[in-house]
Amino acid sequence: MILFPKRLHIDDTCQILWKLITSRERQGHHRAAPGTGYQSMSTWKVAVIIGLGVGAMLIMQSGDLLDSVGNGYPIWRETGLLARAGVCIIAGVSLLAIGWLHGLLFSPLELLRGPDDVGYIAEDGRSRAQAANEVRRRRKTGELPPVYPNGWYRVLDSHMLKMAEVKSVSVLGEQVAVFRDQDGKAYVVDAYCPHLGANLAVGGRVVGSCIECPFHGWQFRGNDGKCVRIPYAEKVPEFAKVRCWPSCEVNRQILVWFHCDKEDPQWSIPEQQEITKGEWVYRGRTEHFINAHIEEIPENAADIAHLAHLHTPGILSGVDLRYTYSKTWEFVRHDWKVQWEPEPEPNKHCSQMLVKHALTVFGCHWSLLDICVVARQVGPGVVFLQFEHSFLGRGVILHCVTPVEPLLQCVSHTIYYQSNIPPLVPKFILKAECIQFERDVMIWNNKKYISKPLLVKEDSAIQKHRRWYSQFYSGNSPRLQYQRDTLDF
Repeated sequence: MILFPKRLHIDDTCQILWKLITSRERQGHHRAAPGTGYQSMSTWKVAVIIGLGVGAMLIMQSGDLLDSVGNGYPIWRETGLLARAGVCIIAGVSLLAIGWLHGLLFSPLELLRGPDDVGYIAEDGRSRAQAANEVRRRRKTGELPPVYPNGWYRVLDSHMLKMAEVKSVSVLGEQVAVFRDQDGKAYVVDAYCPHLGANLAVGGRVVGSCIECPFHGWQFRGNDGKCVRIPYAEKVPEFAKVRCWPSCEVNRQILVWFHCDKEDPQWSIPEQQEITKGEWVYRGRTEHFINAHIEEIPENAADIAHLAHLHTPGILSGVDLRYTYSKTWEFVRHDWKVQWEPEPEPNKHCSQMLVKHALTVFGCHWSLLDICVVARQVGPGVVFLQFEHSFLGRGVILHCVTPVEPLLQCVSHTIYYQSNIPPLVPKFILKAECIQFERDVMIWNNKKYISKPLLVKEDSAIQKHRRWYSQFYSGNSPRLQYQRDTLDF
């Protein structure tokens, strides 16, 4: 609470408020991390704080304050205390509304869900976390394929890693340290120092093109992991090194290559030229954690029948599958026509899903909202969802699936869209995609993987997809050996 002295003037009040704001900014700068959801205080919030502070001071001060700047404002002096408070509250709410509207229209949409936020039903007084943990303990996993397919996986978006910054990331059952050197190049190495096991990403710092261990100061090169300096040793052993993961930075994302036999990358992630050239700009992202085997997620592309049932109800009916068929919203429906096919050599690691979407409201077809989407999957972990519309413009959603551990996947959707299209358009597309995706999450989080499913003729694309996806497994691909019952959220 800010206490104003009896004869405090407006300029004094503004100075106090500005010191308070800048001190909060400095504190926030030290603890903030890109991608964590914390953002520094924006200009409109600063304006609101100053406005409310000055308003509170005006309410509490007597007419002497106003007399000190000329003859003052007679109407304001004659106004009662409650009326003054009302005016200040209305002004503050108006500023907040303007800030909210500005964010809605122009700021990127970021929806970051926790592992227990979506897909679980919390009943009988339980929290969602309790419901999620109970499902994990009781669910039958089935006969699973290997848990980590060979391929490229996203670890971070480029804007999350600043120059000379180090981040700790969990990926493929490992802890890795992701850092950007002084020249701007990103590297990924094992997080644990081979000396005595300190975590390089927790307190470690970037020195040139190396990462320095926070424990004893050993320095490891980012390009090959070799130790190049031990502060207290005369000689660095030739075998002193940390594992360096093959990585690339493309489409403003940092990705790592995984292969169970440590083979070199067998294909590359295609570059989206519109993103690189800045013709398509960042408009937001969503992030979800899925408790399922990784193959369950891309398999949806070949499960054509599920679209007509799970995704037909309008997005207004929400994501809880108990209520999506509510009669309240049945006047809105989505219609889908889908085709999935693998690509031939030399792109056998790719597949394409062609989607035609139509919207019906009160039985009337709204052709303006007909959208054609080409979803091209590149390997097991990256999908390009390409949008093209004569009125709504062009853009892409980068759909990335990254295993955190055997049955926990981090799924992100990052949208880039034409810079000359109002941000509200791609934000609406991303939000609609998020709602439809969260319906799938409720299925994935509670289902069992069936290795030999009971299929009908119309499900033939599912088996075709499984045969295609099997190319990402090798004889040594890791399998789930046991289910841990004590891993709580």
